[in-house]
Amino acid sequence: MLVRRETAGDVAAVRAVTAAAFARADAPAATPAEVTLLDELRADDGWLPMFSLVAVGTAVGEAVGQADDAQVIGHVLGTRGWVGSAPVLALGPVSVRPDRQRQGVGSALLHAVLGAADAVGEPLVALLGSITYYRRFGFRPAVPYGITPPVAEWGDHFQVRTLAAYEPALRGRFRYPAPFDRV
Repeated sequence: MLVRRETAGDVAAVRAVTAAAFARADAPAATPAEVTLLDELRADDGWLPMFSLVAVGTAVGEAVGQADDAQVIGHVLGTRGWVGSAPVLALGPVSVRPDRQRQGVGSALLHAVLGAADAVGEPLVALLGSITYYRRFGFRPAVPYGITPPVAEWGDHFQVRTLAAYEPALRGRFRYPAPFDRV
């Protein structure tokens, strides 16, 4: 498996992986909201191409580069969010093709995007997600950091991961890019 920046040729595959990852059993033909969100984020000022990463893989046991069938098996997206008026990174969606879940793809994507964010001086990464899953990547509930979620009911599921450029004075209400409010 290789994690790299998304290219223009990956867009359809990323949509397909996201649709498969978020498909609902009770409405398998419906387009998941995460796909619509991804489409709208691509057209938004909050889109940050350097934080749209794909995991590329091949058949189990085959190394990338050994086969011609390397394909997108996962995707992670970071977009521009804000705490008050300070820019931070908003994370999500994170998608892994269902047949490749529980094989480390999501972990590789998370480590890559966090490393990239830290390397370019982002102060923190914020997300809404599973407390159990994201804790292993250093995410913690946001409220103790003085960062309030856009929706109070999110509670501890709204989390942040501080990075090297984080300053404790960074406090306030978190805001996602506009498509998150519409979708």
